[in-house]
Amino acid sequence: MTAPDVKALTCPACGAAITLRTGAQALTVVCDSCHAVLDAKDSNLSILQKFGVKLHWTPAIPLGTKGDLKGEKFMAIGFQVRSITADGEKYSWREYTLWNPYQGYRYLSEYDGHWNDIVVAKSPPTPVPGSDPPVVEFHGEVFKHFQTAEATTDFILGEFPWQVKVGDKVQTNDYVSPPHMLSSEVTKEETTWSIGTYSSPQFIWNAFSLPGEPPSPQGVFENQPDDYGPRASALAKVFALFAALLIVFFIARQVTALRAPIFHQSYAFKSPTSDTSAFVTPVFPITGHTSNVEVTISANVANSWAYFNVSLINDQTGKAIDFGREVGYYYGSDSDGPWSEGSTEDVSYVPAVPPGNYFLRVQPEGPVSFSTTNYSIALRRDVPRLAWFLIAFVLLAAVPMFMQFREMMFESMRWKESDHPMGKTSSGTDDGDSSDDS
Repeated sequence: MTAPDVKALTCPACGAAITLRTGAQALTVVCDSCHAVLDAKDSNLSILQKFGVKLHWTPAIPLGTKGDLKGEKFMAIGFQVRSITADGEKYSWREYTLWNPYQGYRYLSEYDGHWNDIVVAKSPPTPVPGSDPPVVEFHGEVFKHFQTAEATTDFILGEFPWQVKVGDKVQTNDYVSPPHMLSSEVTKEETTWSIGTYSSPQFIWNAFSLPGEPPSPQGVFENQPDDYGPRASALAKVFALFAALLIVFFIARQVTALRAPIFHQSYAFKSPTSDTSAFVTPVFPITGHTSNVEVTISANVANSWAYFNVSLINDQTGKAIDFGREVGYYYGSDSDGPWSEGSTEDVSYVPAVPPGNYFLRVQPEGPVSFSTTNYSIALRRDVPRLAWFLIAFVLLAAVPMFMQFREMMFESMRWKESDHPMGKTSSGTDDGDSSDDS
């Protein structure tokens, strides 16, 4: 393919100068001045379509601008605005026709700051039988149907390798496999397939050396890659590894925990009580390494309660660990049947108790009933607690769970704009919003 001669011609509608950049390759050219659509194959540029009202779309990439797309030089030669109407609302996007005399044509599309680099597919995809929503395979990649719509050409500028007029309509079908999008345009004469790759706005701006900063993308586009997806997958693998280690540690802790009894005694008190009811227990040893101490208080309360002020005191140092525990148990019957609340036993834990000789100071309290409450206090050391492992598991899972949730929300936003919003069944109604097609 040789480079075409650039031709300077005159618009027959308004007399303005027209530059034909692709020579014999162009089939349609649009006057920059009056926007008349002209037949580029006619030496006299016969008029195909006139505009009664001047439109005001300005391409972000000025026509004639050259850019570097992955090492290949392309010139922007054509610009069009297309739209679909869904649920009574119009959605418009912009398309650019690019030209390289040795590489041929290439296209860019932009909607709400989202860009796609598009080339014409040399062969159609292969439908996957029995898939719902429809799925096609193209060069080993699986694409899921996103949207079918009727696209209308609203505005054109520059030159094009096909005959195009304002008001032209085609049926479009989009299939996605982020960051790729496979699209077909169907007319009475032919079906054309193209493959698009999602491109960052900054990449386009740098490629064509455009001034300023590109507009930020709005929302989630149909083939926009989810940056959180790979991170979510990587974090899930890390979580699985650490969760396995945590389970191994938990099992080892269960096996090696001593659960050694260190004190057990039964007592009784009669309500009401006073400070004189407080007492101390005999001294008992806590041996071994520093560990937690489990304190179990059982009381024969029935529709009543008992409260215990307890201090675990080191006999050598006098250091005291104070805590209070309540035992309450209530039961009865109503219109819904028997019910109960509370328990006759309370279990608590004193963390990190070093070895030594200890005693308890206990002061029981209860309601004014003048009845006797029997209770017992039992202590064990080095007792594993499931709660700590559950807390560690939840904290470990928090970040990957958030990333998975973020990925799910991203996909939900993506498919909300399709013919197949997430959560819709094949027999359900489409409660999602339709958007543009590109």
